[in-house]
Amino acid sequence: MESVPFTGDISPKPLLYGLTLRSPVARGRLRKIECPRLPGSFLLITAADIPGKNTLVDFPVPVLAGDELSYAGEPVGILAGPDQAKLKEYADRIRVIAEEDAQAPVFTGHGIKPGVILAERNISSGDTGAAFAEAATVTSGEYKTGIQEHWYAEPLGAVALYTPEEAQITIRTATQWPYHVKHSAAAVLDIAPSRIFVESTAIGLHMDGKIWYPSLVSSQAALVAFIMKKNVKLVLTREEDFLYSPKRNASEIQIRSALGEKGELLALEINVEVNLGAGGIFAGEILDQTCLGALGNYRTKNLKLSGKALGTNLPPQGPLSGFGLAQGLFAMERHVSRTADILRADPGEWRKNNHIRRGDNLAIGVPVKDPPPVEQLLDTASAMSDYRRKWASYELLRQSRKKSGDYEQREPLRGIGIASAWQGSGFLYTGSDRGLYSVELTLEKNGSLEIKTSMVTSNNSYTRIWGNLASEILAIDAGMVRVISGLTERVPDSGPASLSRNITVLTRLVESACLAIRKLRFRDPLPITVRRGSRPARGTAWEGVIPAGAVCESVRNDAGEVFDKNSLSRLSWAAAVVEVEIDPVTYTPGIRGVWLGVDGGKILLEERARRCLKAEVIQALGWAALEHPQYGEGRLGGEKAADYNIPDIRTIPPVNIDFIWNDTADPRGIGELPSGCVPAAFVQAASQAMDHPFSTIPLTALDIWEAGRLKKKEQDL
Repeated sequence: MESVPFTGDISPKPLLYGLTLRSPVARGRLRKIECPRLPGSFLLITAADIPGKNTLVDFPVPVLAGDELSYAGEPVGILAGPDQAKLKEYADRIRVIAEEDAQAPVFTGHGIKPGVILAERNISSGDTGAAFAEAATVTSGEYKTGIQEHWYAEPLGAVALYTPEEAQITIRTATQWPYHVKHSAAAVLDIAPSRIFVESTAIGLHMDGKIWYPSLVSSQAALVAFIMKKNVKLVLTREEDFLYSPKRNASEIQIRSALGEKGELLALEINVEVNLGAGGIFAGEILDQTCLGALGNYRTKNLKLSGKALGTNLPPQGPLSGFGLAQGLFAMERHVSRTADILRADPGEWRKNNHIRRGDNLAIGVPVKDPPPVEQLLDTASAMSDYRRKWASYELLRQSRKKSGDYEQREPLRGIGIASAWQGSGFLYTGSDRGLYSVELTLEKNGSLEIKTSMVTSNNSYTRIWGNLASEILAIDAGMVRVISGLTERVPDSGPASLSRNITVLTRLVESACLAIRKLRFRDPLPITVRRGSRPARGTAWEGVIPAGAVCESVRNDAGEVFDKNSLSRLSWAAAVVEVEIDPVTYTPGIRGVWLGVDGGKILLEERARRCLKAEVIQALGWAALEHPQYGEGRLGGEKAADYNIPDIRTIPPVNIDFIWNDTADPRGIGELPSGCVPAAFVQAASQAMDHPFSTIPLTALDIWEAGRLKKKEQDL
């Protein structure tokens, strides 16, 4: 795969096109699909035509809905034919007749109780009641995060190529997980997986949006190809992709904290609720990651947490640049800054005094083995941004305005915020694949090295990283290293390309294989092939000592799942400072700068690391300030794909990054770190500027205007 095209650019001849028919109701039953008589070259395919299982592997998502309808826009049929114009004409004449359920659809956890709690977590330690009774100060807040669209380079889609001689199907699609596409399509068609070949097309900046949804579209395209025995192209329109593809899921988190006489953290009570829409994709993973984020990186012996993942009648929601950790971290980091404000303390100093230490445990029972570099990172970000001086100056101005009651905005208001974050590398949970992944390396007779992995490498960065690694270990020219990736044939299953697994898990496997080849090369003839694999370190979820040596009294994971402790064994860390300036006329928050201190272990390719972090900073700022699509009655509102607001390159602020250089440590994932700390720092900066405790993202100009109007109203009174 030397040159990887986009899916939309693949048009083999002859070719059929697919068009998706969708549910008109958010909750109900499909009664019938009224279809006019179609020419012989056109065909309508429904759930009744599926020869195998009508679900994806590991996920309870129907490939085509049968009787039960779970959300507006759910696929109920595929209309296929050779002429796209005619296809649209016939589709307009088809009527999908559905009967709405007597029970109203559920879109949130409020009001009507949700019909399904997909996952639930409860954890407690110590005596929170006594701690709150003895507290010198109690702070509380509710923190909400909205949804966010992935906005890929091209809409999701798949091309299924049918080979009549062997009755085989080759699927070309932009996927982070080729083997999931392979096994899902094989199960749907009820054929051996060996008859399904998958080749990933260009995935671009996927942000975890192409980890499971391509399996759905690919299975639909493969179904049409299998039935009609022809090549099929099924690519969503940009509007379809915007309306129905997964978004970053929304969250609502309540946090209550008890503080001692010196402002030290005595106890936490936390309630987490995540809305995952229909299907509950990655429900346990997203809920646990969100709960871990909501606990932050702070020490307390008294803790009570409850978490729920809700199944609703929204389109399936899911991951975006991480699996829920960012939502939880936003809540806790925002709460910490509000707590520091109430104590009239520097939020950066409060963090330094209360963060977890080496030997403490993450709530899921995994000990923190390495000393968390929180203080060093906070100092690094503070020094780069001149945070302490600016914070003190802006705080004096805020207190002066509060004392005088003069909130008439005559000039831009400024504020600065700080936050910290951590990130694991890899999934907490595994599916039917059991988390057993591998890579294969072959040292050829001509001295070249071939690295085979199914995990998608979206650019040549990994060729450079692994080439440099092979050059160091095997003393070969880095240019002699070739990476074969994104396939399911002739390469081992390397699992999903997500949560920084490329740079952590796969890099360690490549290094191990190179070391093995070095031992064999002078006694065994070439070529030499070595395969190295990884397996999860099993542990019972939500089990063990929880924070700061406290004894776990009550822990429950109703699903009885086990998790991979390796995913949290090597944490990366970051601290961010964001400075804002709010326009007194438009109330638009202009971002004057972002400063990021990062500990990612050994940085293998600095250029790529900086580029990755800057892209994620921009993504995080979009989530925090600009992107606010909203569902109304289960559908995205009047906003269209063409109107979706993402950060403009002309408004991107300066992003300054400094690393803690540690060449003795293993490489660690850093790609999701900015989403864990930048939004909270941004909201804190806006809160200081407006003297108003904002607690929701996205934070828009309208929200800031409302806060200003409230301040003026208080002034008038």
